[in-house]
Amino acid sequence: MSAETSARTGTWTGPTAPERLALLRSAESIAIVGASDKPSRASYFVATYLLSSSRYRVYFVNPTATQILGRQVYASLADLPEAPDIVDVFRRTEDLPGVLSEAVAVGAKTLWLQLGSWHEEVAREAEAAGLNVVMDRCVKIEHARFHGGLNLAGFNTGVISSKRQLTA
Repeated sequence: MSAETSARTGTWTGPTAPERLALLRSAESIAIVGASDKPSRASYFVATYLLSSSRYRVYFVNPTATQILGRQVYASLADLPEAPDIVDVFRRTEDLPGVLSEAVAVGAKTLWLQLGSWHEEVAREAEAAGLNVVMDRCVKIEHARFHGGLNLAGFNTGVISSKRQLTA
């Protein structure tokens, strides 16, 4: 069964919007696994957003890159200077069990699989290991949704406000 089909017919249920907001608010660090130095990649776009519009300590994980956006890139989660609160994953479905093993080993709190990424077995194993799990959602879109920034990405949120965007 494809990941897309599984996402529509699966039995796993992810966190609600208030629960996702709580995860984002409690996090202080995010590791982007599969980060790319190519501006056309989604991980690059998410990285630039997080660096410019959030308070998170952002780490890049990619065994083949050395620098992304002028920042150090780490070969694995084990090489990071701290256990990340959120492991934001931009990897193929078959790589997800290995990423989960690394996340558990370093003591990460949340495994966040990006849009289009769905793996129920990994989700169940992650939850059994004590991690929170979010699948098929973009950290950038969710952060912007909760902090008034979706309009900056061209989304019509239907909200008219003069309040400044929060960077929480």
